[in-house]
Amino acid sequence: MININFIKYSMAIVLVFMIACSVPLNAAHAASPATLKVGSRSPDVPDLQYRLKTLGYFKEDVTVYFGTTTLQSLKRFQLDYGLAADGIAGERTWETLKKVSVNKAELDMLAKIIYAEARGESYKGQVAVGAVVMNRLASSSFPDTIKDVIEEPRAFTAVDDGQYSLKPDKTAYLAAQDAVHGYDPTGDALYYFNPDTATSKWIWSRKQTVKIDKHIFAV
Repeated sequence: MININFIKYSMAIVLVFMIACSVPLNAAHAASPATLKVGSRSPDVPDLQYRLKTLGYFKEDVTVYFGTTTLQSLKRFQLDYGLAADGIAGERTWETLKKVSVNKAELDMLAKIIYAEARGESYKGQVAVGAVVMNRLASSSFPDTIKDVIEEPRAFTAVDDGQYSLKPDKTAYLAAQDAVHGYDPTGDALYYFNPDTATSKWIWSRKQTVKIDKHIFAV
């Protein structure tokens, strides 16, 4: 006679094993995009194209296919950033691309922090906040992703007080795009503060680069 309880138990064990195995694979895929070249069809291709698009290298609609337009766009990016212009999105290219660009979700995050921190500032002041985030992303002294830069403990007041949850407007998105494109009115600043409210001696000790609206920017 077939032991039904044993079969159910065995199936449960298999299911748990499959779920446990799938988690690290998915996490690894998110952390390490596939190597891409002409002819590739991959979920990572839209990410590559979108990042190139935010930097002004890719002008077409985002797809899942790596064609000649993607190839030429990628080569231009590689040349500009001192990489081997082989048209292959390998480890070094991905590493560099993630330091200077954003994907769709990250652009949303950047627009949110700009809106939360500087919605009452001029357009230049809003871009400046986005530039600080991008400068931190490129710096070895800060986290390696937009999300981690923004959500680093005590990094941004708007995250701590809940304003980061507000929905950004069109201007915040435009400012985010300009910041990603490299527009930086701050002079490579990594910090900013409101001189009327800042009480930290440490932030006042930083070398100041420029004052824009209500914020002083510093390195």
